[in-house]
Amino acid sequence: MAEKEKSCSSASSCTRESCEGCPSKKAPASFQVDANAYSDIKHVIGIVSGKGGVGKSMVTASAANLLASRGYRVGILDADITGPSIPKMYGLHGPAVADDQGIYPMLTENDIKVISVNLMMPDEEAPVIWRGPVIAGMVKQFWSDVIWGELDYLLVDMPPGTGDVPLTVFQSLPVDGIVIVTSPQELVQMIVKKAYNMAKTMNIPVLGIVENYSWLTCPDCGRKISVFGESHIDEIAGEMGLQVLGKMPIDPEFAALADGHFAQAENPYLEETYQALRALK
Repeated sequence: MAEKEKSCSSASSCTRESCEGCPSKKAPASFQVDANAYSDIKHVIGIVSGKGGVGKSMVTASAANLLASRGYRVGILDADITGPSIPKMYGLHGPAVADDQGIYPMLTENDIKVISVNLMMPDEEAPVIWRGPVIAGMVKQFWSDVIWGELDYLLVDMPPGTGDVPLTVFQSLPVDGIVIVTSPQELVQMIVKKAYNMAKTMNIPVLGIVENYSWLTCPDCGRKISVFGESHIDEIAGEMGLQVLGKMPIDPEFAALADGHFAQAENPYLEETYQALRALK
């Protein structure tokens, strides 16, 4: 009882109304992590997928290139800790430089700032065998310890699914919205809805959906071949009230550039993604 009286001297006469202004009343808990003191980032965008292998990193890098080519200051936070691919796509090799102020992201040929676990390890081919809390901690460190400087957009390339890392990003970073990446396969509706429902549960706006592997153009006759089946993305997006932000084909040229030269890639299929990002206030 002595402790109670110490924390609130008028405990005996407390009412709900009087306690509203009491200094001992706790504010709601926030899981957001402070950005590095030398970072000034206008928009944080998550690039997510409900399953692996749908080309999420390709969409992330393509959108980053598009923004950078039009004069925006862009960064990519590679949050796919156990399967990082962004550094390889741009031909970046660590180690990243760090000092007392923080960690410095590496710069691509087209001036996009990148941080990834592969740029922090002495051997970039060594597997990352970490448990979930350690992986989540690394993602938060990429936000709090990395000196991003002034950015218009920070794109967060997330691992597939609805596990530790997406949860950490949604809770710890000031995410303005997400783009869901998917493919035309039959099970896509369930997968898209899982990612969509997680974002809604976390009060994160869903900007729209990008479909990858939509078709392959025959090099001989020019006919479009639906390798993964006919697309249903328009109906799925309509059911959830979402915008389709692009349909990307299987393009051997993009695949070749992804082997270290993706700074040269110009992806015309994400124009609506660019417009959705540009419209953010």
